[in-house]
Amino acid sequence: MNSSQIYGDAMSTGLLKPFNLGGMSLANRMVMAPLTRCRAAQGAISGSWAATYYAQRASVGLIISEATIISPYAIGFSGVPGLYNQAQIEGWKVVTQAVHQAQGHIYAQLWHAGRASHPDFQPGATAPVAPSPIPISGTIRTPDGRQPYVTPRALATEEVPGIVEEYRQAALNALYAGFDGVEIHAANGYLIDQFLRDGSNRRDDIYGGSVPNRLRFLLEIVEAISTVVEPARIGVRVSPAGAFNDMRDSDPQLLFDAVAGSLAGRGLAYLHVIERFREQADAPFNFVRIKRLFDGVYIANGEYTLEIAQDALTQQRADLISFGRLMIANADLVERFRLKAELNMPDESTFYTGGSHGYIDYPELEG
Repeated sequence: MNSSQIYGDAMSTGLLKPFNLGGMSLANRMVMAPLTRCRAAQGAISGSWAATYYAQRASVGLIISEATIISPYAIGFSGVPGLYNQAQIEGWKVVTQAVHQAQGHIYAQLWHAGRASHPDFQPGATAPVAPSPIPISGTIRTPDGRQPYVTPRALATEEVPGIVEEYRQAALNALYAGFDGVEIHAANGYLIDQFLRDGSNRRDDIYGGSVPNRLRFLLEIVEAISTVVEPARIGVRVSPAGAFNDMRDSDPQLLFDAVAGSLAGRGLAYLHVIERFREQADAPFNFVRIKRLFDGVYIANGEYTLEIAQDALTQQRADLISFGRLMIANADLVERFRLKAELNMPDESTFYTGGSHGYIDYPELEG
């Protein structure tokens, strides 16, 4: 297949065609994946650079914000934004208004790092929390340089509802900030994922042991958020084959089949699935089965190119495609796909460095 056929297909068979998502009319089937960029100001507040950054990319059908912490204890990196106080809400309002003025749509991704944190980030230098006291191997970058991960503190059963409430309040705050919906970050080895997988969850209470018990935390969060955000504006992101943050499970297919089945029938906006990851488990995984069990809008993510995206849509293996690194380097990715234009390559050395360079200064198409 030559390039003109590929780009012609993008227009005729899906990628650049409109899509209805929960009553929201998307201009195309392209999604900006959540991308941690570490540019938030002190106090976890998004600023004017973030407004420019997201508005530049508003031509995609849907933007999903960078991972946004739901409490001071949810943090896992320096420079990440939050949604747990009024100053943060006001900061995000500037961003959402800029996106809407550019005719875009944006969801907030709600995040708790769990054990993927360090006392240097935690209020009072306390240990980060997790389902079980099992540390991540290796080191984490902190304000004082790289340090070994610490053994997290296992949450008591009676503490879990408090964190569920923090998710609910953060979702409500997202609406106050002008977001069109929310995505629950249940991927990449962070707190919800830690509860899901038996490699990190060794609990013997109602949140551990069996697959239904390990699912409980996620489902309680979905149900709590559904009391303040209509389900058609709630998405969930998972990474069934991901091994990032030292994640493993004895039977990931069984587990994530259950996740997809349990989320089905709730009227949710979508299930967002990371299918390929740089740190990936060796065992094969059947993503088509996940899509079928969920039986709703399926967003596919993971090193997608235009050609792979077009094939996934044509073969009905996905409904929407999210792009990460390509969106960092190409704010006008929709137009570049439409015009068969050359793509900028992302500069990974600037992904998490702070400042405007490598954030809002990638060149756009001339004319």
